[in-house]
Formats: sequence, C-alpha cells, structure tokens
Amino acid sequence: MALAMNDKVLTEAFGPSEGAALRIKQVAMVVLGIAVLAIAAKIKIPMWPVPMTMGTFAVLTIGAAYGPMLGLTTILGYLIIGALGFDVFAGSSAEAYGLTYMMGGTGGYLVGYVLATLALGYAARAGWDRSMGKMALAMLLGNVIIYLPGVAWLGVLYGFDQPIVQWGLTPFLIGDALKLGLAALLLPAIWKMVGDARK
Repeated sequence: MALAMNDKVLTEAFGPSEGAALRIKQVAMVVLGIAVLAIAAKIKIPMWPVPMTMGTFAVLTIGAAYGPMLGLTTILGYLIIGALGFDVFAGSSAEAYGLTYMMGGTGGYLVGYVLATLALGYAARAGWDRSMGKMALAMLLGNVIIYLPGVAWLGVLYGFDQPIVQWGLTPFLIGDALKLGLAALLLPAIWKMVGDARK
C-alpha cells in the first residue's frame, strides 16, 4: 500500500512558509529540537523495573512533528554535538562521553534514533499524526526500529549467546508503552487545536 506524502507536518502548520523567514524558522526549530532531545535524555522517571527516560519519546515526537528532512537534520545535529563530547545522552558523563560513549552499548540505539526519526517523519507526511490509532501504530513501528539495531549492537559487543534481549529490550517495554500512549494522544490533539484555531 503506497502512502500519499503530501500532508503538512506540524511545524509547517504555523509561521512563514517560504523565503528567508522560513529558513530562520527552520534553524530555530533545529536548535530547539536539539535542546529538547538533550533535556529529555536526562529526565528519569522512577518506575519498575528500570527508570523511564524521555529520550525515545522526544526522538519519535520530533520526527513526527518536524517531518523527515527537518527531523533528520535535528537528530544528526544532536548526535554531532554528542560526538564532540557534550553531555547530551542519557548515560553520558564526565567519565564516558563523545565517540567513546557512542560506540558502547548505546551505539545501536543511536542508529535506531536516526532511522526512527525518518520513519515517523514520513508517517506524519502521510497524515498518520492526525489519527490516534495511526499515530500509535507509527510510534510502535518507531520503537521497533530503535530496538532492532540497539539489541543487535549489544550482541556484537557482548556476544549473541548473552541475554541481550533481557538487557536491552524487556526492561523498557512498560515505559515505552506509556510513552507510546502519550504521543498517540498528544499529536492528534495538537492538530485538532490547530484546526479549531483556524475556524
């Protein structure tokens, strides 16, 4: 089934839509998006069996709100800043940062972030972010896209004979389900507010 890629994404629904003013808006959105990603990565909400961070929520919602190209620019900017040694990732610290941190156990998930941002951007371009059900499906697919390279990279680092699924997937499923539900409610609700404001 082919997807029609002609719908506006959320960031295109307001502000300038052409010329220099559009470029300024896009630069501002990229800077804001990188800041949101860095802050969200550091938010830890206590829950069982592991604390829930908001990094994946920020990645997937930015992908949907920004669309594929602006979302890709934002996530790559975030990764470049992290590679330069700035403390922008969930587990990075003064002892482990930059490329050293990125090549560790988190590396596969960071690759998944890029792929998931694109996937959510294209889903939004197809209008999936305006429906609660389709947004939930897009978020589910985005999570799968993050975990596939994430868990695979753990296998490369530590061996596929190790319990890599128990390390890198199952402890996070409850938190991801909550974040999926939140995003599935949030983006369609914002679109509804945008539509109501224009009536």
